[in-house]
Amino acid sequence: MEKISFRIKGMCCGEEIELLRAGIAPIVGGAEKLSFDLLASRMTVGAELDAATIDRVISTVAGTGMEAIPWNGECSAGVCAVEEGPWERHGRLMACILSGVLMLVAVTIEVIQGEDIFRVLAESRGSGAAVSISAILLYVAAIIAGGWFIFPRAIYSARRLRPDMNLLMTLAVAGAIGLGQWLEAASVSFLFALALLLESRSVGRARREITALLDISPPKARYICPRDGDVEEGPVESIPVGTIVLVRPGERIPLDGVVTKGVSAVNQAPITGESAPIAKVPGSEVFAGTINQEAAIEFRSTRAASDTTLSRIIRMVEEGRLRRAPAEQWVEKFARIYTPAMMAVALGIAVIPPLLLGGGWGTYFYEGLVVLVIACPCALVISTPVTIVAGLSSAARNGVLIKGGAYLEAPAHLKAMAFDKTGTLTFGQPTVKKVTPIDGHDEESLLANAAAMESHSTHPLARAIMKHVEKSGVTPAVADSFTIFPGEGAQGTIGGKTYWIGSHRMLERWRRENACFRDAANRIGDEGDSVVAMWCEDHVCGIFNVADEVRPEARRAVAALRKIGLEKIMLITGDNQNTAEMIAKAAGIDDFHAELLPSDKVELVSKMKEEFGTIAMVGDGINDAPAMAAASVGIAMGAMGSDAAIETADIALMSDDLSKVPWLIGHSRKTLRVIRQNIVFALLVKIAFIGMAVAGIATLWGAIAADMGASLLVIFNGLRLLGISGKGGDTAYPAFCRSGSACCSNPRL
Repeated sequence: MEKISFRIKGMCCGEEIELLRAGIAPIVGGAEKLSFDLLASRMTVGAELDAATIDRVISTVAGTGMEAIPWNGECSAGVCAVEEGPWERHGRLMACILSGVLMLVAVTIEVIQGEDIFRVLAESRGSGAAVSISAILLYVAAIIAGGWFIFPRAIYSARRLRPDMNLLMTLAVAGAIGLGQWLEAASVSFLFALALLLESRSVGRARREITALLDISPPKARYICPRDGDVEEGPVESIPVGTIVLVRPGERIPLDGVVTKGVSAVNQAPITGESAPIAKVPGSEVFAGTINQEAAIEFRSTRAASDTTLSRIIRMVEEGRLRRAPAEQWVEKFARIYTPAMMAVALGIAVIPPLLLGGGWGTYFYEGLVVLVIACPCALVISTPVTIVAGLSSAARNGVLIKGGAYLEAPAHLKAMAFDKTGTLTFGQPTVKKVTPIDGHDEESLLANAAAMESHSTHPLARAIMKHVEKSGVTPAVADSFTIFPGEGAQGTIGGKTYWIGSHRMLERWRRENACFRDAANRIGDEGDSVVAMWCEDHVCGIFNVADEVRPEARRAVAALRKIGLEKIMLITGDNQNTAEMIAKAAGIDDFHAELLPSDKVELVSKMKEEFGTIAMVGDGINDAPAMAAASVGIAMGAMGSDAAIETADIALMSDDLSKVPWLIGHSRKTLRVIRQNIVFALLVKIAFIGMAVAGIATLWGAIAADMGASLLVIFNGLRLLGISGKGGDTAYPAFCRSGSACCSNPRL
């Protein structure tokens, strides 16, 4: 099923989302087919629409006072670029200024006609004394200008019998006019227009800040033309896979690729959140959006611009915005009940006291209008999506990709966590821990002979030995008559003498084992390491201890998880008991389960979920997919460059850094705290003004100011989450040369 999206011009509040949902849902086949992204001003329909239906959608949106523009796909980090005229860009500002100026002119006319300024202002709550026709006309013009973007939506809301903030404000203005309070009516219209203007600007700022966090890939790149070898410059979208791209120091890397020439350090903080630059040499991977720091490099592009790691991150964050968090869903449901309830309260304040207490109808009717104004739920509704999107974007900037608001909230409630071993608590790549020469052999000759044998093998243990030989600087010997025994080892001739290298099992099968070797091998096995032996025709030459190393931050991460309150931390692995015990001990984990099949892991995770409720499974994103799916939250390690890891998990760590796991829980808890702060603050402001209205001391001026202030404060409080960014700083991307195909005088640099 294809989706179609629209940019909704004029959508800046959650109340407008409800207005659109009510109007569009019957056209597209149900509210469940609609999703909204407030910060991107986007509405997405999860169904195929024909041209006639699209026209109906556009027409219906126009009836609300907003405008729907089909999403053209030319978007940057979720913000669609649509050409706008002066009125589209500055209409709210111009209407607001005009309303304020007209109101001031009307007040000035009253003063010129002999009225005292303080009496004019005081009578805005007084008896409704006579106002000159010229002043009334100016007040009416001020009301129309201030309500230009409000009244059409209020009419639409009234026709649909779905009261919203626009209808509440329109009723308040109409009520003030009915009481003869022209200045009050104009003030409400102007101040509400000002509130919407400031709120729109605040949402726009949030949109720009979030876009700036994610839209960090340069638009152009310099590359070597495969036809003639000249250096050219062009849009990254037009550069094919396999092209050699050149990057200077201080520039952002425009595409994913593999370094072919040069040595440098790259700041990967924009994607992974790593504070220290990463060394890059020929053969190293580089990623779009990261910053080349020290020297010029050349790399071969391996992905198209639309498929880089950064592009996938941006897409996932955009899609994540559409997956609403439980708190966001709760607020929307609450608002549907809250607005009609507040209208009933306002009616009660206007009618009940005069009937029961004999008070003045005009006074209590005015206080009812105050309640209508303060009842506006925009501060309540807008606070949650702003906070959620800020939290998602900040996490992405820190190298933690979260697939939606629901998964941003879930880590805050975690009670237990299960870790896979290989590739999660460990590096997933075996390394040689110790070399033990036997029977008169020295380490250098043992390594040289082992390299001669293992250079022909692709087995992980063979690669570990070869890496150790390279680090030791030993020159490999030359082996002839080479034979590989799959899964066991190899045989070859070195200097006319036959040698074997392989597992303990292979040594036993060839009957070369002796008591001394057996004791050493058992001791190594007890430590959880793998044994690789090398022997010749009449004796064992030496032993290699090979093991998968524990990540250095694993123990600190586990300790941090305990400190923040997790009740259970468990290691689950398919490896043997001794290895699992050794890794668990090194990582500071007390409970572990070894020799598990994937189905066993799923069963164990399910039992943990029954016992603790909300749990997480941390794995490599591929082998542990069933267990991650069974957990409340699946967290994938090492998502850099891995499609499978990103697609499998609810949350993906863009670098192999276990310290991001406790950071994630802390970030989730802080996001929830901010959401709760915003909700409580917005409700307290409204409750306070209802009390003041009942006491007869509230004013429409104060209600508008309080509602406007509350909306702005909750937005800025949510945006505080954007300040939680990765270390490592940022570097401005320098301007490209514009001189044609020969970009610079020394294009290779």
